[in-house]
Amino acid sequence: YSGTNGTLPAHAVASGPVPRWPSGQPRLGPPPGQTGYWGNPSRTSLLQDGAKVEMDAYGLLKNIADADKVAPMQKWARDLYEYRQRNSLKDDPMYLACKPPGGPRQFEQIYGFQFVENPDFNRVFVLLGGGNRNRRVIYTDGRPQVGQIEGDADNPLYYGRSVSRWESDTLSVDTKGFNEKFWFDNGGLPHTEQLHLIEKFTRTDMKTMKYEVTIDDPGAYTKTWTSSWTFEWIPGEETPYFLCQ
Repeated sequence: YSGTNGTLPAHAVASGPVPRWPSGQPRLGPPPGQTGYWGNPSRTSLLQDGAKVEMDAYGLLKNIADADKVAPMQKWARDLYEYRQRNSLKDDPMYLACKPPGGPRQFEQIYGFQFVENPDFNRVFVLLGGGNRNRRVIYTDGRPQVGQIEGDADNPLYYGRSVSRWESDTLSVDTKGFNEKFWFDNGGLPHTEQLHLIEKFTRTDMKTMKYEVTIDDPGAYTKTWTSSWTFEWIPGEETPYFLCQ
C-alpha cells in the first residue's frame, strides 16, 4: 500500500455476476471455495452527497473554508471539526491510542475488510484488516433495535449494536449505542452518543459493493444527511495484515 492515496497496488480484477446463496440471496463474501476481501474504497472520508469538496486520502481539506460543505454541522461540531483539521488530525484516537474505527470509518480504511456470513446463527461478522483486527457483529434474526444495553457483551460500544434486514438484494443495517471515544470518520467529523446509522450494502456485481449511509445525530448535526461510495472485491487474497501499535 502506498499509504498516500488510499488505492491498492496491482491486483487481480474480479468480474461476473453477483454470487448468491442457494436461497437466491446475494453473498456478501466470496463464492464457495474462493477467497477475497473488500478494499479500494472510492471515498476515504465522509462527505454529504452532492457536495463538491477536495480532500486528501486522510480526510484533510484542501481548503478549510469548505468545512461548511462537508456536513450540516451544529456550531460546536463545526468548530471542533475545524480545530481537528487545522491541527492536521493529530488528536486522532485511532492513531494515538489504537481506538477502533467505529461507524462508517471502518469502511474508509485502505486495509479493507471481509464479510463472514453465519446464516445458521443469523449473524454477519465484519472483520477489519487494519487497526487491531477488530470485528463487528450484525444480527440478521429480526430482533428489534434497542440501542445500547448496559452490560450487553454483544455491544462493544465502538461499533454500536447492529440489527438488519434484507430489502430485496440490499442488506439494510440499523445501528445505535455508540460511545464518543472514537472518530467515526477519517477527517475528524464529530459525533455524540445519539448517533444513529442506517447503512445499506448492495452488491451490484462480483466486483462492486455500493455503500450508502444515513447519519442521524441531533447532538452534532442540524439534520439527517447521507453519504455513499463503493468498494472493490479483491479476489484470491486475504485482507492485508496490519496492527496498530
